[in-house]
Formats: sequence, structure tokens, C-alpha cells
Amino acid sequence: MSAETEKHIKMILSILPDKPGCYQYFDEKGTIIYVGKAKNLKRRVSSYFNKEHDSNKTRVLVKQIRDIKYIVVDTEEDALLLENNLIKQYRPRYNVLLKDDKTYPSITVKNEYFPRVFQTRNIVKDGSQYYGPYPSVYTAKVMLQMLKELYPLRTCKYPLTPESIAAGKYDVCLEYHIKRCKGPCIGLQSHEEYQKNISEIKEILRGNISQISKHLYEEMQALAAELKFEEAQKIKEKYEVIENYRSKSTVVTPMLHNIDVFSFAENEKSAYINFMHIGNGAIVQAYTFEYKKRLDETKEELLSLGIVEMRDRFKSTAREIIIPFEVEMELGNVSFTVPQRGDKRKLLELSEMNVKQFKVDRLKQAEKLNPEQRSTRILKEVQDALHLPKLPIHIECFDNSNIQGSDAVAACVVFKMAKPSKKDYRKYIIKTVVGPDDYASMKEVVRRRYQRAINEGSPLPDLILTDGGKGQMEVVREVIQDELHLDIPIAGLAKDGKHRTSELLFGFPPITVGMPIQSQMFRFFTQIQDEVHRFAITFHKDKRSKSQTRSELDTIKGIGEKTKVLLLRHYKSVKRIREASFDELKELIGEAKTKALINGLK
Repeated sequence: MSAETEKHIKMILSILPDKPGCYQYFDEKGTIIYVGKAKNLKRRVSSYFNKEHDSNKTRVLVKQIRDIKYIVVDTEEDALLLENNLIKQYRPRYNVLLKDDKTYPSITVKNEYFPRVFQTRNIVKDGSQYYGPYPSVYTAKVMLQMLKELYPLRTCKYPLTPESIAAGKYDVCLEYHIKRCKGPCIGLQSHEEYQKNISEIKEILRGNISQISKHLYEEMQALAAELKFEEAQKIKEKYEVIENYRSKSTVVTPMLHNIDVFSFAENEKSAYINFMHIGNGAIVQAYTFEYKKRLDETKEELLSLGIVEMRDRFKSTAREIIIPFEVEMELGNVSFTVPQRGDKRKLLELSEMNVKQFKVDRLKQAEKLNPEQRSTRILKEVQDALHLPKLPIHIECFDNSNIQGSDAVAACVVFKMAKPSKKDYRKYIIKTVVGPDDYASMKEVVRRRYQRAINEGSPLPDLILTDGGKGQMEVVREVIQDELHLDIPIAGLAKDGKHRTSELLFGFPPITVGMPIQSQMFRFFTQIQDEVHRFAITFHKDKRSKSQTRSELDTIKGIGEKTKVLLLRHYKSVKRIREASFDELKELIGEAKTKALINGLK
């Protein structure tokens, strides 16, 4: 920042008022790079320049500021609304980014003599009434479908007026013939009857479903008392449609009305906010959205932004807002509640359940688009749980296999970026250990593998896993640290009585690391342990089957595997091979191999 720019900034800071408002930061190109709100403009803006910031992002922002402009407003509520509008208008680089900033569908009741009711995204100020917006096209369509089942409404675009109807300008369409419209275009439905239907539709769209339901029930009972059963049946059908809709919508006591509910979840890069509007104990509107973080915004700041955005988008006038934690914001004639129990707490828990599910779904979507993201997240979870100095990109795991010491073998499996790297798997035949000694076998294998890696300059793992408990971990440590003087973290995977992964051990002396059974880390370590066990067992079975088919022919120089198989298939046993004549053998395997065979058998 040049001396002239610094002088200019200091001059602006000196004249900032002690009033609520919004401030805008500009870079050297005159582009808005940040918009903020403040209860006290002077105190808030000055704080950016008179202290050292912990956040690197904030320090980068301050270095780019070349000019400051501000707008003074009457109340903090005005500042919140103005900030929200400015962010949406200019989309500054360092402000949180609302990922789903689009137009949402509403249902309109047109300002017409015979009003049409339909879905739209365009708000036209022509006296028509708009309800919503709805969080998705599907939600709006469900509502419209219910209204069509309840009331026959016109769908034509004729400019119906008393004069044009009387003049007979129009004719009925298919909708009339399939009984979805009563033909107001030719005077078959009175204006009074149609407007009565429209009044009831408006009440339903406002969320006052219980009142309409009660009214229909009373009308049905009255018609039945007058023995007008056909008319009563038609009213009953409407009543059942509305009650079916209510039963799917009601979540708490109908005493709760005109309430907004917000819940919050976050990770390193994003914040997720769920909004629900409650009317007469039912969810009238519900929506979950995501903010992309830019600076180190607090959860209180992010939730405040979300509250202003959703109330503005859905035109909410609720006087009570339920939130999961306190926020420093004031809205005119609105109270904030952080419920601890009761029906309001149930509402908050329902909202929290939705925001958590949304977060999980977004994560799954991102992982499908970028599989490496999932691997990195799992490895980060392992790194944090074990307090490793770096991400364990390269993991190796060992296991022994023998039956009472016979055919003792070991196996090493390798995982890179949380995926099996099968070309790096290795099998080991135990050479120096006699009898069933798993600890000595583990020492031999680990020594052979990493001594060779040192000699050849091969990459070393970021984490070594042993398929066993504290004893196995200790013998690995003795080789890695005491003998080879390597600094590689070592962990142990213990199994329960049913041979299932049960706990993760780490450190010396080893301690159990918490690993919830539903966590990604638990599934990852179970996968590694199952894989090394499978690989070791398969190798052991192969070696054992070969030892069981061993014969005198194996030790004869010049007689390979194919010749051995050919001889045994033809003669069935070594005894019969001994009894065969030179000429018979020569005809089967040739003269040179026959000589080698006869000399070997002697």
C-alpha cells in the first residue's frame, strides 16, 4: 500500500460515523471485493486496520483495499437487508458465496374477473397475488395438483369479462368435457361461486389448511342432515384430499403458527443452513442451502446472513425465529428463541436432521464427481485421529499365517491414497524361524522388507499397520526404530473373538484410539485388515497345497514342472515311473530327460 493510499484510508477512517450501516472495500481496479455490515461503522471498519489478524485470508483482503465507501442506515435490520442485497448484486470476491442463488417458483392467483391459478417464476406487479416461493418445482406442482382436485378452475387464457361472456365470444374446451372446469367462459358457472372457490384457495395457499378443513367438514355434515347425500359426498372427497395433505404436513401441535426455524452445519469450506416456515403446526415452506466460505466467518455471522436471505426470499413475516445458538442481530418486532425442550425443540431437531442430511448428500455428490476427495478426507481423518505429522498417503500392513509352525508365511499389503496398490503387495516365506513363533516371524519379514527398501532407496510408508495387538507392535518397533533407525509411525489392528476388527492401537505404550463403528475410518481399517488376512491366507493355502503334492521328481535337475505333470498323469505314481523301461520313457519325454530322470531316481 502506497503512502498516498494509506493517507486516503486513514482520512476515511477518521470521518466514519458511529452509526449502523454497510461498508464496501474496493481494490486498485475499483472493483468491490468485500461488503460488510456493522452496528457501528467506525468501530467495525477501523478494526480491519488497527490490529494484526490471525486469519491469513483477512490479511490478504486488507492488503488489497484501496478505497472504502459506506452507506448509513437507521437500524441494524436495515443494514442486514442492505448487505444481503449488495452481496447478491456485486458478488464480491471475499464474501461468502450463496451457491444456489436463483429464482424460485411461486403460485399466482391472477388479478382477473375469473382468476387463473398457476405456477410462475416471474413476479408482475399487476394486482395479482403470489404465494411462495416454493423450494422446488415439485413442491409447487404438488400444491397445484391438490388445488385442481379440490376446485374446478379454468386454465384457458381468454380475457373473460361479463360483456365478452354475454356476447358469446367463447366456447368450452376439453377441460369442461372432462369435468375439470365448469365453463365460466359461456356462463355455466357464476362469478360468485368461482370467487368462493378462489377465496378458499387463497386460504390454503396462506397455510390456513385447518380452517378450510373445518369449514368443509361442517358443510358436509349440514348437507348430510338435509339428506343431500350426493352433494355431501362431493364435499367429503374434498375434505379427504385436504386431510391427506395435512397428515403429511403436520409435525407438531397446531398451536404453533407463523414461526421460522433455522439450523446450521458446517465443514472447512462450506456452511449449510436449513430454513422451515411453520403455519398452523405444519411445514408451509422448507429449504436447505449452502454458503461457500471466503474468509474465516463465524457460524453466528453465517447464520445471520442465512436468516436475512431466507426471510427476504420467502417473504416471511414470522414474529418468532427458532435458532440453534444465539446470534448478534436485531430484527424489528421479532424474537429469537433457542429452545431446550418441548415442541419448539422438536421443530429445531427436525430442521437439524434435514441440514445434516443435506451436508452428507452434498459430500456424496462431491465424492462421486471427484473420487480423490473422498480418499483425502478418509486419510485426513486417520491423520487427525493418530496426530500424524503428514497425510498417510502410503500405508503398509503385515500379517502372518501358519498351521502349528508348518509352511509359515507372511504377507504385506500396500494402500496408496486409501486404495489397494496390488502391484506393490509382497509375499514372504519365513526362512529363519523354526516353529510357530509369530513375533519372530514378524521381525524377520519387517527387517527384510525395510532393509531392502533402504538399500534400494525405495519409498518408505507413512504408516505401518500390524494385524495384531501390543506384542506385534512392539516387535515391529524394535526393528524399525532400534535396528534400522527409521521414524515411521506404527499402529496395531486388534480383532475380537469373532475375528472382526475391534480396536485401533497407537503409540508406545499403545493406547486405544476411538473409532466409531459407523465411521469412514473404521470401514477403511477393516478393509485393510480383511485384505492383508485374505492375501496371507491365500498364499499359505497355495504353499501348503504345493508341499502336499511334492515328490522325488521335484529334486531332479532337468525335470521341470511340465515334465513332472506329464509323467505323473501317464504313470500315476513314482513307483510306476521307476518300473518303466528306458524306451517307454524316451518315447514320452525324450532321450535327454530320460537319462536325467533315471540318474536322478538312482
